Amino acid sequence: MKRGSLLIVLGLAVLGLAVAVAASVLHDGLSSRATPTKLEIFVARNARRLAIPSNARLTQNPVLDSPEDLRDARLHFADHCAICHGNDGGGQTVIGGGLYPKPPDLRRPDTQNLTDGEIFWIIENGVRFTGMPAFGDGDGHGGDQDSWKLVHFIRHLPHLTAPERIEMERYNPKGPDDREEEQQENDFLNGATPPSKPESQNHHRE
Repeated sequence: MKRGSLLIVLGLAVLGLAVAVAASVLHDGLSSRATPTKLEIFVARNARRLAIPSNARLTQNPVLDSPEDLRDARLHFADHCAICHGNDGGGQTVIGGGLYPKPPDLRRPDTQNLTDGEIFWIIENGVRFTGMPAFGDGDGHGGDQDSWKLVHFIRHLPHLTAPERIEMERYNPKGPDDREEEQQENDFLNGATPPSKPESQNHHRE
């Protein structure tokens, strides 16, 4: 094949790929309710892997896996991460369902097969073009103990027990309605008298 013809073929292939990617990205408009296509998932996963520095990928977890640290991480996850990922890591939450792409199920092999260093890097640096923020301080030293503890907890998610989930629910962020209901329950349990309603000011004149 002549060089000119080869360049034309390559140009058409690149153009076709660009059109396919654009169509994939723009399917269902720009709605965040859409489900990513297989092509998007493939590209995103490989881009994420390539974006993580090799030295970070090979970094070992310096925090020992102890029951105390695992509980600390579990409650930290409930307070900071469960709003998107869910207490069980499945990602089935109101906010998670509104993101594009949706939060991954952290219990599945796609996450569990990552190295400790890869999971730590993602927690510290976030993932661009997703709802995953960076929780690290950006110093690049890899010394954030909370993030390393979270790596252990993410490994534990497939084995999360019912009592652990119940404990986590007490540490989930609460909205105004939840806080008011909780306060009313506490007042009732403590024997507090509910506030009386103000009397109507519309008295009939005699």
